[in-house]
Amino acid sequence: MQNDIHTPAAAGAPDTARLAGFFRDRGLDAGGLRVRPLSGGQSNPTFVIDTGSGSLVLRKQPPGKLLPSAHAIDREFRVMAALADSGVPVPRMLAFCEEPSVVGTPFFLMEYVKGRNFTDPTLPGLAKGERQEVYADINRVLATLHAVDYRAVGLDTFGRPGNYFARQIDRWTRQYRESTREPVAAMESLIEWLPANIPDGDETRLVHGDFRMDNLILHPTEPRVTAVLDWELSTLGHPLADLSYYCMCWRVPPELWRGVAGVDILSLGIPPEHAFVEDYCRARGISDIRHWDFYLAYNLFRMAAILQGVSARAAGGNAAGPGALEMGRKVRPLAELGLRCARREGSR
Repeated sequence: MQNDIHTPAAAGAPDTARLAGFFRDRGLDAGGLRVRPLSGGQSNPTFVIDTGSGSLVLRKQPPGKLLPSAHAIDREFRVMAALADSGVPVPRMLAFCEEPSVVGTPFFLMEYVKGRNFTDPTLPGLAKGERQEVYADINRVLATLHAVDYRAVGLDTFGRPGNYFARQIDRWTRQYRESTREPVAAMESLIEWLPANIPDGDETRLVHGDFRMDNLILHPTEPRVTAVLDWELSTLGHPLADLSYYCMCWRVPPELWRGVAGVDILSLGIPPEHAFVEDYCRARGISDIRHWDFYLAYNLFRMAAILQGVSARAAGGNAAGPGALEMGRKVRPLAELGLRCARREGSR
């Protein structure tokens, strides 16, 4: 289903009087200020701020107790500001506020990018040729991101180079265990298998961490990406983590989690997984990717851990999106898919 990025969603809006005062202090137009919630993900509440001179987007941390390192909107603001002239399409950053007295938690303001947002990777409503062009441009944007010299754009302290997979596996293991009451057997197997099977070789690039269809804004009429959103999981890491994260789409059925497994993708103009990977490798000058199933297993484990956290926040009354409690039901099947990838990797 195609979603208009402007569709409102139920959420607690910031206090307009305090927000108007912040706008005036920053030299921003506060005339006729109106706040409306923006539909989107399960993490940081996001709002459209309409004023007499146009619209902006406000993104804030959720209230309440948060998991360690989660909802890092300060990092989102920093990375998007750094990428302003990089060739990676991002909204223009306008202001960051650490003071919780304005809207209840820290927040930032950014440009409102008009366009189309799809949660369904089959891109319903588009022609076959348009889908082909959209997927090609998504591939281009991902390769462009991984070609950014993170030192040159001021992000040399944005993360720790090296040992990315070991650190991430440890992080998501801890967050999974902090947010679950009933351990999932497949998750426990992956927690044991993944650290022992990290491929040799390392590479440090700026990675998005959540690069998927529903975090992209497409041009209103053209088959190209005009903004990459939701950078809260971005860091310095291994680019194949981003690539394999996007490629989970081909391994997951639509009824489980925004995937195309079992769909007649060729008739729709969607490239096969191997073709998408080959195009990326060509753009980045990579000759071959070994241990591909490890990277997929890692990301399926990671997604399962993320959704477990979303479900736990919902149980505590602290989730930004509707249906967050249902996310917990996806943890086991995602972990089981990951374990299948691990077993394929182990049988090679």
